[in-house]
Amino acid sequence: MFHSIGKESTKIKNYVERGAVKKFAAAINDLHPIYIDEEAGKRSRHQENLAPPTFPITFDYGVIDGLHLPQKGLIHGEQTFHYERPLLVGEELYCWMKVKNYVEKEGSQEKLGFLFVLNYGEEASGKLIFSSKQIIILNEAVRKEMLTWPN
Repeated sequence: MFHSIGKESTKIKNYVERGAVKKFAAAINDLHPIYIDEEAGKRSRHQENLAPPTFPITFDYGVIDGLHLPQKGLIHGEQTFHYERPLLVGEELYCWMKVKNYVEKEGSQEKLGFLFVLNYGEEASGKLIFSSKQIIILNEAVRKEMLTWPN
């Protein structure tokens, strides 16, 4: 895992699907008409419904060779989003991620790992739509499990 710093995944095509946006808006309890009402979307300045700002957490960002994160035991530490423009319902975009850094710190009960990941979404033309910064916290058990995996 420690050799993954600076590596990027391949770009993966994703869709901002209307039904998924409606379900996501309901799940986060934000039923703003711009997300769920097609007529409100048509009347908006974008002439389409928008996805909620945190919707990109549902996207596939691909796989980074050599980085094997377990399915269980990860702690979502923090995530921030920056938008160049809103995500429109119905559009396709290409997403990828990059490992920015990894540090370890002594916690009150165990050593913790902090994985800093950057996520990106862009138009087919390559123009950036959004970026996000994410911190994933790895507890001692997860760190030990990852160290036993082959590189």
